[in-house]
Amino acid sequence: MKWWCVLLCCLTWAAQAETFEAYVIAVIDGDTVLALRDKQKIKLRLADIDAPEKAQPFGPESLNYLKSRVIKKVVQVESRAVDQYGRTIATLTLSGINLNREQVRQGLAWEYSFHHADNEFIELQHEAQQARRGLWTQTSPQAPWEWRKQHPLYYRQHATTNTPSVFEPYDLTCGKKRRCAQMSACDEAHFYLTRCGETSLDTDGDGIPCPKLCVEQR
Repeated sequence: MKWWCVLLCCLTWAAQAETFEAYVIAVIDGDTVLALRDKQKIKLRLADIDAPEKAQPFGPESLNYLKSRVIKKVVQVESRAVDQYGRTIATLTLSGINLNREQVRQGLAWEYSFHHADNEFIELQHEAQQARRGLWTQTSPQAPWEWRKQHPLYYRQHATTNTPSVFEPYDLTCGKKRRCAQMSACDEAHFYLTRCGETSLDTDGDGIPCPKLCVEQR
């Protein structure tokens, strides 16, 4: 019986593994981005790393650095699987630079490879520690997985609100609307941003369009 489970897991993993391009429309934190693939929203979780939570020291710095690299750009995505939260676990590359490794190299994420066994990520983390980059300027930085154990309520609340949900009460189709002034509601603005790729509605790249319409979600 066990070998059937192992086979099923392997087939699921293989089915999810592919390479494609995606346009980044928002950066959620230092290891997760929101992107469009064929005008469909997809949440990408950078594999092999774990960035500080936004409430942790260097959480905002990690987010902002990743944002400066990828926002409103097309990245190459090498997917591995889809996790229990619906996120695609992947390696992101831009202009030949592996962004997962770059977050670790800059001291803005922890190495979090499978069983902590990827030597390249381990070496990059050691390099960042020796150079006292980013979070390694702290005397005793706390790993994000340990922080989440100590703050389960915050993490659960944050995990459900860090990406705006898209409620579509109308039978919407992508039309000619391009500006916030043309939107009748926040839901419609979300639809045009996430389904139609109208990134002009999200000028600061935080995944929330049209501040005057969607101010309550900020």
